Amino acid sequence: MNAYGAIVLAALLFEFAVGVVADALNLRALDPEVPAEFRDVYDADRYRRVQAYTRARARFGLVASGVQLALLLAFWFAGGFARLDRSLRTLGLGPIATGLLYLGVLGVGRLIVGVPFRWWSTFVVEERFGFNRTAPKIFWMDLLKGAVLAVLLGGPLLAAILWLFERTGSQAWLWCWLASAVYVLGGEFIAPTWLMPLFNSFEPLGDGALRDAVLAYARAVAFPLEGVFVMDGSRRTSKANALFTGFGRHKRIALFDTLLDRLPQEEVVAVLAHEIGHYKRHHVVQGTIIALLHLGVALFVVSALLARPGLFAAFGMQGRPVYAGLVFAALLLSPAEMVLAVLLHALSRRNEFQADAFAVATTGSGERLAHALKRLSADALSNLTPHPLYVVLHYSHPPMRERVRALRSARA
Repeated sequence: MNAYGAIVLAALLFEFAVGVVADALNLRALDPEVPAEFRDVYDADRYRRVQAYTRARARFGLVASGVQLALLLAFWFAGGFARLDRSLRTLGLGPIATGLLYLGVLGVGRLIVGVPFRWWSTFVVEERFGFNRTAPKIFWMDLLKGAVLAVLLGGPLLAAILWLFERTGSQAWLWCWLASAVYVLGGEFIAPTWLMPLFNSFEPLGDGALRDAVLAYARAVAFPLEGVFVMDGSRRTSKANALFTGFGRHKRIALFDTLLDRLPQEEVVAVLAHEIGHYKRHHVVQGTIIALLHLGVALFVVSALLARPGLFAAFGMQGRPVYAGLVFAALLLSPAEMVLAVLLHALSRRNEFQADAFAVATTGSGERLAHALKRLSADALSNLTPHPLYVVLHYSHPPMRERVRALRSARA
């Protein structure tokens, strides 16, 4: 094994080890006593279920990540990457078609490995704690739709990237960046109106007192209301949520039907105010800009790595096919991606605080949103005492206790 292989192996093992340590610390941080400010929504039985759910998810995650890592290492050390390349080259299809097949086979293999874990998560772990509402038919249709979309949408982009790296020399990364940017920006416009409805139904918020209250709030903050929808989240889970996505007239706020079933009108408006806060504070635009910059830097680094024979030799490859290089570069860059994920999680947590502050400033109080979040966290069996390392690695939202305290200390 050369230096490139050693770095990849060390990175994979380090990432796994950090995850194990974070899970262990998170379980040790479980407090048997309900925090005082949550005793109105967590009784003793529910809090015991919170701890049982946290332990179950941690055990499941450890097994899933351990098995997947072991299979990846076994495939690598058995020469799987090189053998697959040699077998596909015999078809004589050329570098682009061969590359698409190579990456497609690896993608299908990863999907096959992941399906049992996804099934177990949905129909065993989530079912055990009363969250799952996904019918087996919906589960398999989601997988099928996701695979078809990956082929129809991702295939042409991937073919373009392979062609550009093959034909445009040292400037390939720049052309690939431009092509990827068009793809990302296009997705922001078509996803809310064309892709998301393939998995869930979105109905405009109907007439009634809630709609009147939402209209009044939307007018007060100058937000165009035609993008507020009710999403049938109850088809898959009993957990409640809300989301904001898209740009311009394609932007969409979606309130889960489970959210509307559980919260009173004033708390729904407070949750809506938080989602509008993401729009008003330009968080969607910010996220898109960061994604585009990330793409550009990653493609520039990948282009440099494609010229390194040692990277390919680490995986038993004789030549330097672009399609294989994309896979190997992704594995080599995993430590940098892990650091970036930590930074993006921190930014996301800051954005959540900003959206909460917007809700407080425009609704006149943080208490309604705080109470709504407490109720939703109790229904979702959220861990109220996560370890700081686990938060740094995995939390895109602030821990609930921090968030509630910030809301209650904020001034309108």
